[in-house]
Amino acid sequence: MTTICAVRQGGHTAIAGDGQVTLGEKVIMKQGAQKVRKIYDDQVAIGFAGGVADALTLEEWFEKKLKAYGGDLRRSAVELAQDWRKDPTLQKLEAMMIVMDRKNLLVVSGSGEVIEPDDNVVAIGSGGNYAQAASVAMLHHNPEMSAADIAKDAVNIAADIDVFTDHNVRVEAL
Repeated sequence: MTTICAVRQGGHTAIAGDGQVTLGEKVIMKQGAQKVRKIYDDQVAIGFAGGVADALTLEEWFEKKLKAYGGDLRRSAVELAQDWRKDPTLQKLEAMMIVMDRKNLLVVSGSGEVIEPDDNVVAIGSGGNYAQAASVAMLHHNPEMSAADIAKDAVNIAADIDVFTDHNVRVEAL
């Protein structure tokens, strides 16, 4: 699995994710995978948890939706979620995705959910709960921290606890 964490703070948004790829439950295959990236002319950042091939398929599908809807993140996310539930090929994909632009922060899942967090923090993956708790604490007790620092520190905290998360953290900020 992995840990992906996104934070909105002080008018900035950032997403961070580790680079570990595991095979089954016992083997670390890679430590430098790129699970967060910018798309749509660097206006949107995304992060994935789940199967790598599935995640790449979803990224391509989502970028097509962004192009079709003129960069409207919310509409693109809803359309992707609807397709994900209905399309037999997409239904087999096992991944979750965080998508964000400068204004929106959303989780998109294969069960057709598009969720906007209440407190400007969202995290997914095996270490997601740890990263989310750490981010909320940092937001409340250290308001001068940047969104990028909070997201990165939260994934590193998750990596200290979750065996499927490593300290090779990549951050993308908008």
